[in-house]
Amino acid sequence: MKTRDVIKGLSIRMLPFSDAASDDLPLGQLLRLAVFQISVGMATVMLLGTLNRVMIVELEVPATIVALMIAIPVLVAPFRALLGFRSDTHRSAIGWKRIPFLWFGTLWQFGGLAIMPMALLVLSGDRALDVDWAGYVGAGLAFLLTGLGMHMTQTAGLALAADRATDETRPRVVALLYVMFLIGMAFAAVVIGTLLRDFSALKLVQVVQGTAVVTLFLNVFALWKQERVRPMSRAERTAPRPLFRDAWADYNAGGEAGRLLLVVFLGTMAFNMQDVLLEPYGGEILGLSVSATTLLTAMWAGGALLGFALAARWLANGLDPHRMAARGLLIGLAAFSAVIFAAPLNSSPMFFAGAGLIGLGGGLFAVATLTAAMTMPTGATAGRGLALGAWGAAQATAAGLSIFIGGSVRDLVNHAADSGLLGAAMSQPATGYSVVYHTEIGLIFLTLMALGPLVRTRALTPREPARLGLADFPT
Repeated sequence: MKTRDVIKGLSIRMLPFSDAASDDLPLGQLLRLAVFQISVGMATVMLLGTLNRVMIVELEVPATIVALMIAIPVLVAPFRALLGFRSDTHRSAIGWKRIPFLWFGTLWQFGGLAIMPMALLVLSGDRALDVDWAGYVGAGLAFLLTGLGMHMTQTAGLALAADRATDETRPRVVALLYVMFLIGMAFAAVVIGTLLRDFSALKLVQVVQGTAVVTLFLNVFALWKQERVRPMSRAERTAPRPLFRDAWADYNAGGEAGRLLLVVFLGTMAFNMQDVLLEPYGGEILGLSVSATTLLTAMWAGGALLGFALAARWLANGLDPHRMAARGLLIGLAAFSAVIFAAPLNSSPMFFAGAGLIGLGGGLFAVATLTAAMTMPTGATAGRGLALGAWGAAQATAAGLSIFIGGSVRDLVNHAADSGLLGAAMSQPATGYSVVYHTEIGLIFLTLMALGPLVRTRALTPREPARLGLADFPT
């Protein structure tokens, strides 16, 4: 063999996630497919990072309205399991199952981002006609379309990747998609923060609509020729489809699915109630600029990547995923404590450290719970789309509800504090934020209580150490 071929083979094997490739899913196609997660990460930064800060601070929209708008995608989040099941059983003349859902998800996501900046400007009062409801309708529609597109694209994309991977490489393939999601968030946070350094309404329109165009190009590039054409006969297309309730019963037949989804729901609420408030907290209480607070998302993503490295060591030593989830929750306690103390100490470094720890704890918790979900036995009619959709539905529903609750609690508490109902000592802008962060600490303890029985159940069955690296963690 030539020296050049040897060097080429070694370089490919040394690439991150090169062991996730297979004959049916070569490394080039795998990396191209993973690009759709970058667009989802960009939209996530827009919804949960930049726009909530801009709406609250620059556009002076009440936090309750902002939280309601950002939580609108929760209306479709519970249907992620149904979307996954429909992609499992979808029938077409050419045999595609996932690509139609990826394509239409891309269109919804593009459309929502395209109309979003004008809707936000109308919502803030910048309008020629005195039509108060126009801003609410436009902004609500924009967030709904974007959220629907994100859910549909991510569910179908993950299922397509799992379909094309082998049993051996499937966890590493899905792990690559999660890392690409974090890369998309970190990249978007830095670029968007830089572009919005000198904020103006025109620049907001340019940045958000530019993100919509980039989303369309990235997703088309990702899905191109990713699913094989398998012609179906008319009899196959018209045959009775499995019922969703039967597939859902199969998924819950293992006995642990319900409690695990409860753990995912409570834990996600604990880590996400601050999503709508973290950047406004930095801007209003600590006086940070728009670009500085947008970098908080990059800190969160960096903490999550560090969590993968820790998870690699712990799982390689035979740590049970449920115990690893508990460690992520304990890190969350330290994270929210740091964020709380950043205000009285006026410490920006402590605030950024807290944001990084939130990513670390939340990343460990997400990896651990989905590792447990993917290894849970299912029945004959519960496919990969349903399993990934159920986990995503629990997580997204909890995230949406927690965002709305967090913004509402902040506004209600600050209104009570400003009116003097809480006493002179509590009459300060940081009071509402502090109550939300303390609530999240309480939710972490509730999650630990719900997680306990799963840890005891797994403790009865010895677990052999697994040789897992960074690429072995699913999402």
